[in-house]
Amino acid sequence: MGILQTVLSFLVALIILVAVHEFGHFYVARRCGVKVLRFSIGFGQTLWSRTDKQGTEYSLSALPLGGYVKMLDEREGGVTESEKPFAFNNQSVWKRMAIVAAGPIANIIFAVLLLWGSLLNGEEGLIPKVNKVLPNSVAEQLGIEAKQEIVAVDGVPTPTWGELNRALAERLGETGDLEVTVVYPDSTYQYKLVGKIENWLKADAEPDPIKGLGLELYFPIAPIVGEMDKGSAAEKAGFRMGDKILSVADKPINDYREWVEIIQASPEKQVVVKVERNKKLIDISVTPELVFTSGFRQFLRSLGFDLSSPSYGRVGMGFAPDALDKSLFRTADYSIPGAFIRAVEKTWNTSSFLLLSIKKLIVGEISTKNLSGPVTIAKVAGSSAKGGLESFVAFLVMVSISLAIFNLLPIPVLDGGHLFYCLIEVIRGKPVSDRVQNWGYQLGFVLIISLTFFALYNDLTRP
Repeated sequence: MGILQTVLSFLVALIILVAVHEFGHFYVARRCGVKVLRFSIGFGQTLWSRTDKQGTEYSLSALPLGGYVKMLDEREGGVTESEKPFAFNNQSVWKRMAIVAAGPIANIIFAVLLLWGSLLNGEEGLIPKVNKVLPNSVAEQLGIEAKQEIVAVDGVPTPTWGELNRALAERLGETGDLEVTVVYPDSTYQYKLVGKIENWLKADAEPDPIKGLGLELYFPIAPIVGEMDKGSAAEKAGFRMGDKILSVADKPINDYREWVEIIQASPEKQVVVKVERNKKLIDISVTPELVFTSGFRQFLRSLGFDLSSPSYGRVGMGFAPDALDKSLFRTADYSIPGAFIRAVEKTWNTSSFLLLSIKKLIVGEISTKNLSGPVTIAKVAGSSAKGGLESFVAFLVMVSISLAIFNLLPIPVLDGGHLFYCLIEVIRGKPVSDRVQNWGYQLGFVLIISLTFFALYNDLTRP
């Protein structure tokens, strides 16, 4: 994936989500009678601007890493006597709370609308059938067997891999009983299995709940070439779309993942691959390139530093989508209202999971290494854009909900901090003093900057 595509995808996503967030503040402020002086996407030097009949300047600035809505406010400059009724600070506490909350709410509404549109085409996911149970695992302790389908976790239905992963992820870092409900093939009788977990995957930097449970789910992929990166080792070696990989160094290949494992274990080593092309057998020699799992370490190595870092082989090849067995998927079709209800449900579940994850980070039930910063977000943005519109929309949904939840945290300088001050005002009957508010803003600013640098450190050191 090119760095340009990653950066552009990240900026497009950021501009869209910031615009939605700030429009929420802007719209409700206007409805509440507050004069809006400026609606800006980005910071720094203004690249484009125009002013409407109500005196609001709309601008696009050079640094598109955020945005803001500037409202008339006596605390930020002189306000004429005639304009005082339109100043933000002179509005009732309830109006101010509505204006502040409107940004995160706009992000939530945006996520629901995106999900609603995507769900009108139906929903599809892999059926969670067990292929293998790893020895000495939680799954083995539970008594899960190969060929069973996992239909629920702690009573929550798991019709697809995604739902199973989310249900298990809610138990990360916990100690106690875990209930998994399974069914055998061609049977509707459900068996409830109960096992113990203790600080489950608490120390893992990037926990994989399904793998951490000790499960390998059934998902065979035919070893057929479906895509190749331009200029990749695979393309240079002579692979073509539709080639079926039969063996590597005379070792039979029955599943695409077997091919991936061999390639990843063979960086800078020539391997001989036998493929079937148009009913003919062909031998192809390919040398996987060396790739570091940390892009930052890869960058340092390019500067001449000899680093010991996890690495793997890569040939720049993907499998054919039609190599997937459609019987492994579960689909659901929705009416227009049904899709909306499902969109609200998914948004609610995601929001609840994010709040639960924040709580677990604070109390230490999951590792702080799970915090991700702008580098990881940019990489995911680029990957999702490469995966097509549906993938990019799913990314926008997730980040939009995350932006809303993060902004509602009761930290001064965030929307949640402003709401917290307003709530204190409602209880006390008078506003919090400017001195206390300024002290809180300074503390909140230091906290946000510290979290940002910590997340960035995680990005750069993540294996």
